[in-house]
Amino acid sequence: MQVLEPYVLVLCGFTALAGDDGWALVVQAEVRAMEGYPMVLPCSFSHPLHSHHASLQVSWRRGHGADSALVFSCVSHSAAEDCEPPLHQDHRYRLEGNPREHDLSLRINSVGLQDSGRYYCHVEIQGKEHSEKMGTRVRVEAPPKILSVALEWSCDGGYSAVCRVQGSPLPDVQWVEPNTWLQHSGTAALTEGSHYLTESRLRDVQPQTHYTCTATNPLGRDQSTLYFLQPRPVCTAVGGWSRSPCSCPSVWGQRSLCCSGWGCGW
Repeated sequence: MQVLEPYVLVLCGFTALAGDDGWALVVQAEVRAMEGYPMVLPCSFSHPLHSHHASLQVSWRRGHGADSALVFSCVSHSAAEDCEPPLHQDHRYRLEGNPREHDLSLRINSVGLQDSGRYYCHVEIQGKEHSEKMGTRVRVEAPPKILSVALEWSCDGGYSAVCRVQGSPLPDVQWVEPNTWLQHSGTAALTEGSHYLTESRLRDVQPQTHYTCTATNPLGRDQSTLYFLQPRPVCTAVGGWSRSPCSCPSVWGQRSLCCSGWGCGW
């Protein structure tokens, strides 16, 4: 797999919100990071409560409304006390800033594609609470990675090769027979609304032939090759697709998978 030089953090624009009550929050409009690296979500605040000994509670959520998820929270009861998170909380999340200095910035270690989304910071002091309404959009990017290449068979449609890929931006997936680009039936998100998982299906594959799945995006390229042996299918009364008992895990460079109607081997 070819991977371009990674970057860790790109900050795009600030959002500052101030109310008539004297509260103000400043956040980053967008943060981009590379999969596997840490990132920081900036958030700072000002407020009219001047006591440094007041109780203070900080929280960060991913998503908004009923679908939101709490990813980090901590409580400090005095200026001499650190803002400590609960023990069960995911240790990838921690405060990068000091809330007593009005800095609520959140650090996320080893970010993954599933961490993409919109994040909101929240602070509560002496029972007075304030939340940032616009949020920070997080984009986690990664080069393509082929998760599997599988052979599927249907009584109605014959054999198909299916390539499942992850990456962000969403990779472009192509099939290649030796020296020939093949027309596939298009790509589709593996889950509704997914921005990093996709699959491509190549229909009517023929035995004794190599088929290479190639996935590319601006960050790199990955490929895996399937070799289709002579099939011996058995049609069930139910019909529909039946997956061959073999798959092709993603590896560095190119790997070949030999599949038949009854099994496979490298």
